[in-house]
Amino acid sequence: MAEKPQDYGLFGPDSVTWRVHIEPVLWIGGFRALLLQSLHPRVMRGTYQNSALFDPRKAWSRFQRTVEFVGVRTFGSTDAVEVAAARVRKLHSSLRGHDPETGATFRIDEPSGLLWVHSTEIDSYAEIARRAGILDDQEVDRYIAESVRAAHVVGLLAAPSSRREMQAYLERMRPELGLTDEARRAVGNLFAPKGEAPTVTKLAIPAIASVALATLPRWARRMYGLPGVPTTDLGVTVALRTLRVATHLLPDVPAPPEIERARRLVREKRDVSGPRRAPLPTGG
Repeated sequence: MAEKPQDYGLFGPDSVTWRVHIEPVLWIGGFRALLLQSLHPRVMRGTYQNSALFDPRKAWSRFQRTVEFVGVRTFGSTDAVEVAAARVRKLHSSLRGHDPETGATFRIDEPSGLLWVHSTEIDSYAEIARRAGILDDQEVDRYIAESVRAAHVVGLLAAPSSRREMQAYLERMRPELGLTDEARRAVGNLFAPKGEAPTVTKLAIPAIASVALATLPRWARRMYGLPGVPTTDLGVTVALRTLRVATHLLPDVPAPPEIERARRLVREKRDVSGPRRAPLPTGG
């Protein structure tokens, strides 16, 4: 009897996505995504009005659920991905936001907002992976192309599928972006976390957020009132490479079985093909 093929879900051990997402340095990418997402006034207001992320008593649990969803989406079986995605789609379809400037009510799951959240997440993971030496430019294109599968499960029909398309999309969005009062409160919570999170986590989050802030595009750093100079880009890129090496010296943090499986399979492939390191990027 033929052996039943493994169900690796959306990606699998041959994907760039698995290789990227087992790296601890990608936590910085997650926080970078939050900082970029916060610059879209409509998305930020909808999140602020509906999410427990801004309630110190519930923020940690809400953040954990988001991390769990990304983990299932990336490493889970086909059935697990669909169950998790259906739950998220159902929740988002029931939520509404209010724009105080226009008085309009809008759906949280409107495609333009979903596209912004998806794109800034994927761009952040891709940029941190590139600058930390995990991926070269060609592999970044592969990673972004693979990410379109993740866009589909949250209800998007299309999303950027290359670094060029991603950068063009972000550039088109810049006139719509700005730092709202809600965004200021959100970022303030990152740098002074409160509530139920473990003490060690509360101490680590501001440090991670500070590095993430420095990795933003220069135009985004300026929106946050920070200098957008090339020397910051080079310094942070070197720091990311150093941090990645340091995290490889630490034992793995316990993870769900599907992530443990991915770590093992990716490392087995790496042992066969030999170690590699992407060249140092010349840009930010």
